[in-house]
Amino acid sequence: MRRDRRWTSWRIWLGTTTLAAATWVLTAHAQQAQPGAFPLQLTTARAQEFIDAADRRLNYLPGEVLVKFKSGMGPASQQRALMALRSRPSVDTLRWVGDVAVVTDPTQPDATILASQLSSQPEVAYAEPNFLDRIEPRPEMAERPLTTGVRTALLPSDPDFGLQWNFTAIGMPDAWTINPGGNSNLIVAVVDTGVTTVNQTFAFPLWTGGSFQSFNIPYAISPDLSASRLVSPHDFVFAAPGGAVLDMDSHSTHVASTIGEDTNNGMLAGIAYQVKIMPVKVCLGYWDLMIQRAQAGIPGFISPDAGGCPIDAIASGIRYAADNGAKVINLSLGGTDPQTTLHDAIVYAVGKGAFVSIAMGNDFEDGNPTEYPAAYAPGIDGAMSVAAVGKTLSRAFYSSTGSYCEIAAPGGDSRVAGTAGEIWQVTMSLASTSPFLIAPVFNIYAERAMQGTSMATPHVSGMAALLMSQIGPSATPALIEQMIRKTAKDLGAPGRDDEYGYGLIQPRTALFGSGIRK
Repeated sequence: MRRDRRWTSWRIWLGTTTLAAATWVLTAHAQQAQPGAFPLQLTTARAQEFIDAADRRLNYLPGEVLVKFKSGMGPASQQRALMALRSRPSVDTLRWVGDVAVVTDPTQPDATILASQLSSQPEVAYAEPNFLDRIEPRPEMAERPLTTGVRTALLPSDPDFGLQWNFTAIGMPDAWTINPGGNSNLIVAVVDTGVTTVNQTFAFPLWTGGSFQSFNIPYAISPDLSASRLVSPHDFVFAAPGGAVLDMDSHSTHVASTIGEDTNNGMLAGIAYQVKIMPVKVCLGYWDLMIQRAQAGIPGFISPDAGGCPIDAIASGIRYAADNGAKVINLSLGGTDPQTTLHDAIVYAVGKGAFVSIAMGNDFEDGNPTEYPAAYAPGIDGAMSVAAVGKTLSRAFYSSTGSYCEIAAPGGDSRVAGTAGEIWQVTMSLASTSPFLIAPVFNIYAERAMQGTSMATPHVSGMAALLMSQIGPSATPALIEQMIRKTAKDLGAPGRDDEYGYGLIQPRTALFGSGIRK
């Protein structure tokens, strides 16, 4: 999924706000830089791979390939296969994601060549480039300061709940009368850009255009996601000090907010607002890479599009979530290349009892290519691909279509109702995190409008969490999918179709049919 339109929108919307915010940031928390003083897990070499991929418009990390060896192949056989590569890497240097090895060959940046060379070896089951998936919501151009107010149970009544047309469209107020917010012991994993887990300031260096400076960059937990509800966080790509997970993009926090941000607290509502959220960071963005480059003493600015979600990290995140108790996994990401490693990771997670919700993609007007891993969902009982509808409940203009479409949920459509027709949630303020600043701050939150199948997918994850809570231990991923499918409101052509799948999710109908009535 491409991100170019998103950055263009930010540039237009910010205007003089960017300059003012940049000036404030520089005067508020700049110091003399000491590049190299703060070690990070993200290496300079790997950061450069992300930058090279953006500059060359590659859909994979240069020089990285994922390899699954055939059953019974021991280290000697694996080494024999690796000898097909020019650099002849040692089997001892392999990094593993489940039973898939990550192979790096700096002498051959074309990962498609590496994959072809390894695939031809008799010891190899398959090899594929370490593709970069994306987390593209469609353009968002509005935000509002956070407000506070009073809510009543079940039906949020704060002044800004009226912005959340999406919840009314799927009958959430009525669904909450059956199950108000889900089980506080149930875990939903958000495998994405991370959800910030600390209230802390980190001294990170950044390039300012003429020199390096060290900035005291503050991070804060969302005021609408209680710290006690964030469990088992893990970062597979950046790794901040002390095991903190830091969202430096805002995408994942917006997604997590739809799934289950705090409710009845005077801000905005989430679907399963009592469940636990597991932040799993598998995607890097502009600020992650700028911090690492400055840490290594590399001057210059990079493309705002630099970053992405490497397949090895996503697969690791999915497996981690399943192994650590997640019963629902949200994947608001995807790409246009077949990704066997991700298919196998999703199968693994479903086998461990986790329902997986996957974004269909936002590329309908860009050739409508098949999107992965969403295209794998119909073949996996317990995983569902999610399309997006707007305020009129028609397919959103960007929402990808295809035979693999299974279900639809609100994702927003600005062409129908402007920003009022997008999905409003609490996440970090755009004005304080834009890549057009000299330095960001990540402790200012706002109500922001976004749209995309990324925004539709957490509606299905939240609904799955309520169903899991309602049914209890006997709720298998396959059963959850069946209930979501059979209770959907048919849209478009009768029966399943390529735009809406089986139709629009109906949480109350599904909960009502699960055996408990109120």
